Amino acid sequence: MQKDTKIYIAGHSGMVGSAIWRILSAKGYTNLIGASSAEVDLRSQQAVKEFFAAEKPEVVIDAAAKVGGILANNNFPYQFLMENMQIQNNLVDTALQSGVEKFIFLGSSCIYPKLAPQPLKEDYLLTDSLEPTNEWYAIAKITGVKACQAIRNQFNKDYVSLMPTNLYGSHDNFDLNSSHVLPAMIRKFHEAKENNNAPVILWGSGTPMREFLFVDDMAEAVVFALENKLPYYLYNVGTGVDLTIKDLAETIQKITGHKGEIIWDDTKPDGTPRKLMDVSKMHNVGWKHKVNLEEGIQKTYTWFLENIENYKEVIL
Repeated sequence: MQKDTKIYIAGHSGMVGSAIWRILSAKGYTNLIGASSAEVDLRSQQAVKEFFAAEKPEVVIDAAAKVGGILANNNFPYQFLMENMQIQNNLVDTALQSGVEKFIFLGSSCIYPKLAPQPLKEDYLLTDSLEPTNEWYAIAKITGVKACQAIRNQFNKDYVSLMPTNLYGSHDNFDLNSSHVLPAMIRKFHEAKENNNAPVILWGSGTPMREFLFVDDMAEAVVFALENKLPYYLYNVGTGVDLTIKDLAETIQKITGHKGEIIWDDTKPDGTPRKLMDVSKMHNVGWKHKVNLEEGIQKTYTWFLENIENYKEVIL
């Protein structure tokens, strides 16, 4: 991969896309391109074709998606299915038609069956039924994985799919109505600390186990896939290590400096008991995460404090 190779990062302004852009820039890549949704509507085949014709990217990294939590997935199943398929189909097919030799597709661990054995192996794909609350998003992502696999098999192009575990880091979503568990906890503990160390109420029992990957490590995995031709079509990207939600809460409490009580509301649902990725395939080809959880949370909390004006309304 040459440093002046023209690399298009779809979704370059999101948490993952911006991390990929940042890491590539730091490594000396000088020909990165991106476009906002206002500039190019990725749901429009014509808009995507015109963009590719004008910019002529040599490599495409697809970090663009319509994302949301359980509530959004339940309320808008058609949009989560259709818009994600439109985005990735337009990108994948236009890349193929434009002669792009390398395409990196980013998905989600939700592509695996709800009751798959732990840790989740790539081979478990399509072996059982999906989690009903996000099956629309998952089905869209599965079609993206399969489109890239089909191109790989039929046209011998280097199209590969990376499936990250739970990601967190700078540019994360800290909106308590829509954020994931880790950034939500950072905000809750910080605001409780600022409110005379008020108690923090958290959902569930604290016993479920989850795996978390710092977003810069995810970006490093994308760069690794960019700079190497990986032999398999699908790779899990994570740490291979998980912890209980209770341990996560206590770690975040320590980092934020909150001295109050943690109250677990066990009338609220716990969700899946465990969700851990098998990352041995990525380890075997030479990539491994670098940032441990405590260091990553500290970096994320620092970023949150530097951007706190965006989240200044207090919800306790």
